[in-house]
Order: sequence, then C-alpha cells, then structure tokens
Amino acid sequence: MEKFTFPSNIEDIVRAVLFIFALSAGFILFLIVVFMFKEGLPLFSRIGIIEFVTGTEWNTIDDVYGALPFIAGTILITIGALIIAVPLGVSCALFLAEIAPGWAKKITRPAIELLAGIPSVVYGLFALVVIVNFIQITFDKPTGETILSGSIILAIMILPIIISISQDSIESVPRAFKEGSYALGSTDWQTIKNIILPTAMPGILAGIILAMGRAIGETMAVVLVIGNVVRLPSFLEPGIVLTSVILLEMGEAVIGSLHYNALFCLAIILFIIVFILSILSNYILSRSKIQIR
Repeated sequence: MEKFTFPSNIEDIVRAVLFIFALSAGFILFLIVVFMFKEGLPLFSRIGIIEFVTGTEWNTIDDVYGALPFIAGTILITIGALIIAVPLGVSCALFLAEIAPGWAKKITRPAIELLAGIPSVVYGLFALVVIVNFIQITFDKPTGETILSGSIILAIMILPIIISISQDSIESVPRAFKEGSYALGSTDWQTIKNIILPTAMPGILAGIILAMGRAIGETMAVVLVIGNVVRLPSFLEPGIVLTSVILLEMGEAVIGSLHYNALFCLAIILFIIVFILSILSNYILSRSKIQIR
C-alpha cells in the first residue's frame, strides 16, 4: 500500500501555519519585555540604577525606593529552599532510578507528579497552618512567619522538578558505563558514586537551576508565610521577596507614578534572573548530551 502524502500546496500551508505559531511565542516574549522596560525604565531618570539596587529603604510616601531588601530576601529564601530540596531530591531520584523495585516506582512517580500539580495557594495554606506554627513553637518566636518558613514550603514545591529531571539524567547514563564498572569489581555504591553520579551531574545541575528559577518566581505560597516586612532578611525573622512586593503593592500603585515604575523595575530584575537561569540550564543540558554522545 502506498503511503498517503499531502499535496505540496497543503504541505506549504501547514508549514507556514506552524512557522507562524513558532514565531508567535517569541513575539509574545518580545512584547512582554518591551512593556516591562517601557514602564520601568523611567524610574532611572529620578533614581540611579546602583542607588536603586543597593538602597535599603522603600518608602512610597517620600518616593524613596531601594530594592536590596527584596533582592536579599529572594536570594536567602532560595538558598534555604535549595539546601533542603537538593539532597532530598537527588537522593530520591537516585533511589527511583537505580535501587527501587518496580512496584515502588509505580507508586512513587505518580505521587511526585501529583505533588507538582498542587496549586501554590494550597501549599501556602498548608504552610500557614502547619509550618508557621511549627517554626513559632520550635524556636520560641513571636511569629512563625519567617524566611525559614518560606524556604521549607518552597523546598517542597521544587522537589518534583529536581526529582524528575535528576531521575531522567541518571537513567540516561549508558548501560555500558555501569557494566564496565561492575566488570572491574566495583560494588553498587562504588558504581553509583564514581560512574553514575558524575556522568549524570550536568543534567542534575540543570534540574537544580530550573528548580531555582521556580523558587525565585513563586508568589502565592511565599507571600502567605514570610511576614512581608521590608527589612534586610534573616532566616528566623520576617522578610519580603521580589514577587511579594509586586503582588502586594501593584494594586495600589498609581499608573505612571514613580512607585509604579519602581515595581516594574523589580519585575525587570526578576525577569533577568530567571532568564539567565533558564539559559544556563539549557546550556548545561545541551553540553551533557554532547559529552555522553
């Protein structure tokens, strides 16, 4: 039976439609970037870039805007989340890829995917009731709404990303590498430590970087549990992050005001950070594929 083929004119139409769809994604991103910079850059006619990034005071009444507390809070809460999530995520991925029996994989993988699908506001409510109270009682603090609370819930939220990408990277290690290690008399642990993990490490790092981008961009769960106090952050004190201040203050900012421009500048900082992390992750993944080949 001859294989059915579209007439050449139909193929050209389909190709053109797909090309337009592909361009539309890039065009939408371009419009978002232009809009952010158009609304944010007027701030720097009044406040210098260095002054804005390093300033510690945020006063909408006197039009004094410094982004350092938000940037520092974002960095600290992300570091805390990674400290918790990376060991757990990579260990879980290693167990699922190399050690777990088939029945355990069938149960665990859907559970991880379900964890990724839970709305962030549900995570936030859970953290507000459970984690915040736990931090308050454990450390005898006036309030449990701290940077540490945000780090813990963010760690739970980014676990599925780290586990999924790390597991795929570990499973993509060529079987010949493992068999060669066993042929030389290596134990299971020696093979994992000396062969599997080093080979899969670029993919694991890419997953960690993607998870970092998710943590930096998270809003709802974080805003419910960190206290949202404008101050230089500490793990056991309330703080605030870039996404929180944009969410909380955009509704009351007058369009075209300096306050409005400052919030868009915070969005630009957030966009640049996540964009760099995304490019870095894709580069690491592409390099790892080249090395394995």
